[in-house]
Amino acid sequence: YPISPKYHTLEYLREHAHLRSRTNVIGAVTRVRHCLSTAIHRFFHERGFYWIHTPIITSSDCEGAGQMLRVTTLDLAKVPLKPDGKVDFNQEFFGREAFLTVSGQLNVESYCEALTKVYTFGPTFRAENSNTSRHLAEFWMVEPEIAFADLKDNAKLAADMIRYLAKIVIEERQDDMEFFAERIDKDCIKRLEHIIASEFVYMEYGDAITHLQRAKKKFEFPVRWGLDLQSEHERYLTEELINAPVILMNYPKEIKSFYMRINDDGKTVAAMDVLVPGIGEIIGGSQREERYDVISARMDELGLDKEIYKWYLDLRRYGTVPHAGFGLGLERMIMYVTGIQNIRDTIPFPRTSRHADY
Repeated sequence: YPISPKYHTLEYLREHAHLRSRTNVIGAVTRVRHCLSTAIHRFFHERGFYWIHTPIITSSDCEGAGQMLRVTTLDLAKVPLKPDGKVDFNQEFFGREAFLTVSGQLNVESYCEALTKVYTFGPTFRAENSNTSRHLAEFWMVEPEIAFADLKDNAKLAADMIRYLAKIVIEERQDDMEFFAERIDKDCIKRLEHIIASEFVYMEYGDAITHLQRAKKKFEFPVRWGLDLQSEHERYLTEELINAPVILMNYPKEIKSFYMRINDDGKTVAAMDVLVPGIGEIIGGSQREERYDVISARMDELGLDKEIYKWYLDLRRYGTVPHAGFGLGLERMIMYVTGIQNIRDTIPFPRTSRHADY
């Protein structure tokens, strides 16, 4: 039952998400989404990875940013309190605070120690009040983890996966890609062919800052060492400076998470971001800090509650090896492949701040 032949904007269709699957555009997006999802599993299966089902409900904040959606069974009209006036979370269903996961990384690391090559792929949640075309409160993320690996091994796996996904979607969804080239983004097929044929360029964070500061282009956001890069900076590097995918490496530790391995200079961590033309960052990852004393000191430095992360520290305490991993947001990949400009049009029922219909 297709929707009325009258033209409807994607903005209008978002208000009727339960019916928009009947349109040509959303139908094509859905088929590409299915193609990419199955291709992700095939990519890892062909390379001997094991799919680990990590929990949706967690007590750990992987990113340490506190932007988590709470899970509660407490009566909000009569919240139990301790004598000091704080909420008595012992009365919760789980006997403690619980949240929707922001990442399966910490959990999948525990299986990496045993099975060497693993990945998780499922929904993740962020309570970010970011009303932009690139953010969702609920999205799907694939997160591989590889043992006996450093940052360069991690970067190679990420580049191989991006090329593989681009190749599969061109081969298996040719009709849909031709539709997108005609209706949404005339360069979408050329863009995928370009990334398949391109060498990914490795660049140090410090070198990227130097290039940006020397650029004649005027940026909206400031550029200096120690600041995270914005989308405009990422796109300049990959579209104007290099004209190819870029893998930025070794970021200042102050702007990255506690679990990332501190480099010998003591100032940077072995972190990476994969930037692609047309969208900027599409993958973020790192070599993990495997040294117990170093990660313990880092958690103290950031004021993290070690009791919550005791099980994660045990992974180091009881023996570990160098390991690394990354995360790819499925919806960001769909945007890159199709040329769809708003991430809310890449998922069947988008969840954003103040929007949780259906």
